[in-house]
Amino acid sequence: MKKNRLTIFLRLLVLSSFSLLCNCSNNSNKVKESVKQSSLRFNDAKFEIQEIKLNEKVFKIRAYENIIYVAKPIDTAYQKMNIYIPVEYFEGKAKGGYTAETAPVFFPNHIGGYMPGRAGTAITKARPSLGQGHPGRPAHQQGNNARPQRHSGKRTNAIAEALSKGFVVASPAARGRTSHDSTGTFTGKAPAAIVDLKAAVRYLKFNDTNMPGNAEKIISNGTSAGGALSALLGATGNAKEYEAYLKKIGAADASDNIFAVSAYCPITNLDNADIAYEWQFNGINNYSGRGKSGILTKKQLKISKDLCKLFPAYLNNLKLKNKEGHLLQLDENGEGNFKDHVKACIITSAQKALESGADLSNYQWISIRNNKVKNIDFDAYINYLGRMKTPPSFDALDISTPENQLFGTATTDKLHFTSYSYKNSTVNKAEMADEYIVQLMNPMYFIGKSDINVSTHWRIRHGAKDSDTSLAISIILSNLLQNNAYNVNFALPWDVPHSGDYDLDELFGWITTICK
Repeated sequence: MKKNRLTIFLRLLVLSSFSLLCNCSNNSNKVKESVKQSSLRFNDAKFEIQEIKLNEKVFKIRAYENIIYVAKPIDTAYQKMNIYIPVEYFEGKAKGGYTAETAPVFFPNHIGGYMPGRAGTAITKARPSLGQGHPGRPAHQQGNNARPQRHSGKRTNAIAEALSKGFVVASPAARGRTSHDSTGTFTGKAPAAIVDLKAAVRYLKFNDTNMPGNAEKIISNGTSAGGALSALLGATGNAKEYEAYLKKIGAADASDNIFAVSAYCPITNLDNADIAYEWQFNGINNYSGRGKSGILTKKQLKISKDLCKLFPAYLNNLKLKNKEGHLLQLDENGEGNFKDHVKACIITSAQKALESGADLSNYQWISIRNNKVKNIDFDAYINYLGRMKTPPSFDALDISTPENQLFGTATTDKLHFTSYSYKNSTVNKAEMADEYIVQLMNPMYFIGKSDINVSTHWRIRHGAKDSDTSLAISIILSNLLQNNAYNVNFALPWDVPHSGDYDLDELFGWITTICK
C-alpha cells in the first residue's frame, strides 16, 4: 500500500513539474510576443517636416517614412510603410473639415503587375533602383528641427492631394512575384502581397490611439494589380484564411477590415479572366500589346473559341442580378441580358462624355439623337477597343505571364492556375498552383460570406478604352457587391485606357461624401 502511495506521489510530482514547466514556457512565449508587439508601437517623435506646394499653396506635413509594419519581417525593403500627417493635427487644429480624431486614412498602394511595390511618397523624389536584399534608402533625419524639404509643385500625386484635403496618408510597400531572399528562395509569391497589405492595416489599427487619423475610416486605393489588391483587401476583412500568414510575419494584434475601396482597372478574378477575355474578344483576330502585334494563329483561334464557350456557365452560376432584380444570364453562344447590361454600361459612359462636351461624331457605331446616346454597335465597339492579348491571356500555355509567376511557390517560379491551361500546357511536366492559394487572390470567393467584414463603400473604375482585361471582370465584381447590399460607385470612363488616379477631384469628392 505504501509502495502504491509512493508511486502515485512521484507521478503527481512529475506531472506538476511538467505543468509548471509548460506554464513557464507559455508565459515566456507570451512575454516574447508582447515584446514583439511593443516593437510595433508608432513613434510620433521620429519624423521629418516636409513642405508641399500644390496649386500655388504651400502646407507642411510630418513625414514618418520607412516604418517596418511587422514584428518578424521577411523583406525589410518592402514590408515597410510611409505615413504622412498634416502638422495641424499636432497643433490642435482642423484641416479640410477634419480633426486629428476624425481624419480619414488614405491608403494607396503602388503595386503594378503583381511586382514588389514601393511605398508612395508625398513629394516626388529621384529614387535609385532598389535591389533584392538591400535595405533601401537611409532613414530621414529625425526630430522637430529637421530641415524642411520643398516640393517644386511641377508634379503632384494622389498623396499630396489627399494631404491638402486633410487626410492622413499611409502608403505601404509590399512584396511581389519576383521577391526573393539571399538564397534565391522566392518570398513574394501569392498570397504575400495581400498579406503585407493586411499587416500594414493592422499596424494602423494597432496604433489608432497613438497617432492622428481615424483607423476605422481607412480607404484603400490602387491601379491594375494594385487595384486588384485594393479590392481584395476590402473583400477579405478579418478573413481567417490569412491568419497563419499574418502570424508568421508578426502582424500586429488588430483587425484588418477597411472602410472603403478605390480600385482602378483591377486585374482580378484571375482564374476566370481568360474565359471573360475571350467572351469579349472572340472574333477579334488582330492583337497589339505587350510589345507584340500580329494575327492569331489557327491554334490560338481554337483556344479563343474553347475559352469563350466556358464563360456563360461561369457567369450563370454566379446568379447575378441587375438593379431591377432580374437574373443576368447568357446562352451557350454568349448572348443574353448580361451582354445587354455590359452594353448599357458603355452607353452610360458615352452619354456622360457627351454631356461633358466630348465630340463623339467620329464614332460611327454610336447612335445619338437629341443629345442622347440611344444605342451602340457592340461588335464595332469591341473592334474599336481592340484585342491586346493572345489567348490564354493570363494563364499562358507556356507559363510566360506575370500571373503565372504570381502563383509560383518558394522554389518554383511559375505555375498554371486554371484547369484549361494546365490540361493544354506546352511545358514539360507542367505543375498546377494550389487551388486554395488561387482563391486567396480572388475577392469573388469572399463577398457574401457571413464571417467576413467586407468594406461598406466601393468605387470601381475601368476605362472604356482599356483592353488589359475584360470589361466583364469589373462589372461582375460591381454587381456581386451590389447584390450583397454594399454601396458601389462604378463607371467606365470614356476613352480612358489602362490607368488610374486620373480623376482625383472626383475620387476625393466621393471619399468626402462617404466620410462626412
